[in-house]
Amino acid sequence: MSTNNKSIKNKILGLKKRKNAIILAHYYQIPEIQDIADNIGDSLALAKSSLDNKADMIVFCGVYFMAETAKILSPEKKVLIPDTEAGCSLAESCPPEDFKKFKEKYPDHKVISYINCTAEIKALSDIICTSSNAVDIVNTFGKDEKLIFAPDKNLGAYINNITGRDMILWNGTCEIHDILTVEKVLKLKEEYPEAPLIAHPECKAQILAMADFIGSTSALLNYTKKSKEKIFIVATETGIKHQMKKHSPEKEFIIVPSEENCNCNDCHHMKKITMEKVLYSLEEEKFEINMNKELLKKAYEPIKKMMDLSK
Repeated sequence: MSTNNKSIKNKILGLKKRKNAIILAHYYQIPEIQDIADNIGDSLALAKSSLDNKADMIVFCGVYFMAETAKILSPEKKVLIPDTEAGCSLAESCPPEDFKKFKEKYPDHKVISYINCTAEIKALSDIICTSSNAVDIVNTFGKDEKLIFAPDKNLGAYINNITGRDMILWNGTCEIHDILTVEKVLKLKEEYPEAPLIAHPECKAQILAMADFIGSTSALLNYTKKSKEKIFIVATETGIKHQMKKHSPEKEFIIVPSEENCNCNDCHHMKKITMEKVLYSLEEEKFEINMNKELLKKAYEPIKKMMDLSK
């Protein structure tokens, strides 16, 4: 670490202590931010961390909907996001007005929304799920219950396949997972025939069909920790590789690339957050998440249902 980065890190740690703040970071953040976070995790773990702390302030190093979720769960806390432009292609693929009209076409359907959506979509939902608990949440509904699943059609199709359901799917995707191709996976499987393919369920069905293991980001990490294999082909965002290497330094992790000339699949939204931006946000208490009380209340109920079922 450079002298400048050490100085920034020390300033952040000092401010965090002085202001009784915590830093929550998603696995897709840059390594330097993962290393200063109080808690690192996927969406479900970070939602729980938003509740299970005694901080006055949360600095959320992730994307906007994640910081919104933290505010919904802890409205009394000041929640900051170091870059308000850190959006999410999946959340943006489901505009609230369009979804409201879509929902009106199926008045007898319950709505299960993946947590990767805006507060407005959460408020239009009956319950929220994450990739960690999606199958369990869906199975809480009777087999004859009519369901809408939004916004990720790949995750929804995967759940339909696992559960034998026929949920109506909103046509949204995560560009980071949906961009991955069968051709690139096959090429890596030829190069590393002994390596299991592990994939996030936001990937296309054709890739999931080839996978040796499918799971949420935290599930993928846990799989590599426990597995006796020494090399893995990983179909998700590059950031998880940092934690995989930290926990299993003797193992090799090959990220399915999104481009021809890289061994990477970076979410440009996640990578917008830098150490400098974290310092500035914490120093100036800038870029606070705010929403009206009615939206907070409406968005809270379906998240609370999920959290109660995930204890």
